[in-house]
Amino acid sequence: MTADDLPVIAAVDGSAHSWEALTWGAAEAVRTGLPLLIVHVRPPTRRAEEARGLREAEELLAQAVLRTSRLAPELPTSTLAPLDFPSAALTSLSRDASLVVVGSRGLGGFRSLMIGSNSLATASMAHCPVVVAHTGRTDEGEVEPSDAFPDVVAGVAADESSGAVLDFAYAAAASRPGARLRLVHGWTMFSSMLSGGPVFDSDAAAESAERVLAELTAGRREKFPRVEVVREPVRGSASRTLVTASATATLTVVGRRRGGEALGLGLSPVAQTTVTHALGPVAVVPT
Repeated sequence: MTADDLPVIAAVDGSAHSWEALTWGAAEAVRTGLPLLIVHVRPPTRRAEEARGLREAEELLAQAVLRTSRLAPELPTSTLAPLDFPSAALTSLSRDASLVVVGSRGLGGFRSLMIGSNSLATASMAHCPVVVAHTGRTDEGEVEPSDAFPDVVAGVAADESSGAVLDFAYAAAASRPGARLRLVHGWTMFSSMLSGGPVFDSDAAAESAERVLAELTAGRREKFPRVEVVREPVRGSASRTLVTASATATLTVVGRRRGGEALGLGLSPVAQTTVTHALGPVAVVPT
C-alpha cells in the first residue's frame, strides 16, 4: 500500500453516532477511490472477559461490513479490532491512514454533551485529518442533513498553518460536484496589530484581511480551476461564524497545530468550539 492509497478509517462501537461515521466514511472512501478500514476498539478488560469481548467485536464488525456492502457494494473493506483505549488506538492507526472518521459521541456519551471525549481526543492527537461526523441530528429532534448543502467551509488563519487546511478543503470541494469553497477568516483590530497591519483604521484592516485571503489562495487556482471560491473575512469571532456556517455546509474544515498535543494544545479555541458545537461534519487537519 502506498501513501496514495492509505485507507479511510471508520470507527464503530454500535452507537447510532458511530453508524453515521461509518456511512460518512464509506461515502468518502468511494468518492476518493480509497479502501475502507472499519475499526472497533476493544477496551482493556479482565482476561476472563476477553473472549466474550472479541466475540462481540466480531459480531459488531460483521454488522458494519454488511451495512457497508449495502451502501457501497464495490468498496474494498477490511476490519480490525485492537485491544486498547479508543483514542490511543485510533491515534496509532492514523499513522497509516488518509483519514479517520469518528462519531460525535459513542455508547458511553452523555446526552448533554455535544461531542464525546474519545472523539475529541482523537481529533486532537491523530497524525492524519479526522472527521467528526456530526449529521445535524440531536437527541431532541432533527434538522436538515448537511448533505443537502454542497458547500465546503474552511476556517483560515493568516499564517503558514493554513496551507494544510486549504489543501484539504480545496480537494474536498473539488471531489464534490457543485460545491463552493467558502473561506472564513476572522479578524479583529488586535489581531491586525499583532500581524503588523492597520491598528486604528478598521476599513484598512478589513482590506488587509481580504488581501490575506487572496494571497493564501492565489497559488491554488491553477490546481483547482473548477472550484468556486468565496472569501469571507469576518470581523469578530471566527468560531461563531464557522459554527453558523456548518449548518449549511457538507463539511467544515479547521486546522490543528501539530506538536502541541503533549501540552494539551492540540486544538485551538476556534477549532475546539467548532468541533464541539458544529451542526454538520467537521474535518480537523494537522498543520
